Amino acid sequence: MVRVLIVEDSLVMQQLLAYTIAADPDLEVVGIVGNGEEAIEAVKKFKPDVIAMDWHMPKLDGRQATRIIMETNPTPIVIVSGSSTSTEMYSSFSLIEAGALAIVKKPPSINHPDYTKGMQELNKTIRLMSEVKLVKRISRTTRELEPIKPVIDKIGGQEPGIQIVVIGASTGGPIVLQKILSRLPKTIQVPLLIVQHISQGFTEGFVEWLNNTTNFPVHIASHGEYPLPGHAYIAPDNFHMGVERGPKIILSGHDLENGLRPSVAYLFRTAANAFGSKVVGVLLTGMGRDGAEELKLLKEKGAVTFAQDKESSVVYGMPGEAEKLNAATYILSPEDIITTLIGLIKKRMER
Repeated sequence: MVRVLIVEDSLVMQQLLAYTIAADPDLEVVGIVGNGEEAIEAVKKFKPDVIAMDWHMPKLDGRQATRIIMETNPTPIVIVSGSSTSTEMYSSFSLIEAGALAIVKKPPSINHPDYTKGMQELNKTIRLMSEVKLVKRISRTTRELEPIKPVIDKIGGQEPGIQIVVIGASTGGPIVLQKILSRLPKTIQVPLLIVQHISQGFTEGFVEWLNNTTNFPVHIASHGEYPLPGHAYIAPDNFHMGVERGPKIILSGHDLENGLRPSVAYLFRTAANAFGSKVVGVLLTGMGRDGAEELKLLKEKGAVTFAQDKESSVVYGMPGEAEKLNAATYILSPEDIITTLIGLIKKRMER
């Protein structure tokens, strides 16, 4: 049984969440509290496997409570958001900054036609996040540029002319993407295409959060769009995002890949077929194996490929599968990926 603590100030929503979660035979509600202060104490008392937390609460809000819990009793936290307004979504991503792992919409009322879908999404997310073993917040490397120089020198003599960077991420990905985009110069001479697994309805808020916290231009991708250098493009809800020569973005509603749409696999495969060695592929923290085989395809085509290292990954699923396949040219921390990527692109653009 997965032990779940509900943190929600609305009595009506407390009852709905308790009913919804208890309907899953693998989940058990061990406690219900109404504010962040009570949540901190309840974590000590009940030792839950997962916390389902609202962000807007009296006394101590979800962001403050999340930060304290992650510093004192690290526990997987799922943000249960009640609205898709820009303010609500932006606040939800502030909890991701504080250490929460995932965001999911609150299910509608029991009589609503979408209740079953909402219940399944919530309970699936809770079960998946319960598998994440947290010890502490993502560690920060202290390594400097010097250890990276041999990497840049080694790969700088290959096929010149990088035309695009493709990135895939899942659980733990938002905060790493935020870090990468914060460090990349806007003068970088290539576009970035990104697939981030995220609950439907939150992509717009995710893009807004990245724009406001990184100062890097980020957009939701459109079909037929020609991506600009120094801009990042996020796959929209329920569409695979790929790329053709140009580069030109293509969106597709075809079948799920690895149970997902959008999938990292589709992005990496189309990039490999269209650009071969003129791509950089990056696979970040996340559950499952989406994109691992396709990262290997990129490498076989002559592209430089990176996978996030185990020490910095919240979940070493996708990059771990890439390591098993020998799909990554280099396995690095986010900081070293950033430094190497900047140096690699600069060196190749000079050729």
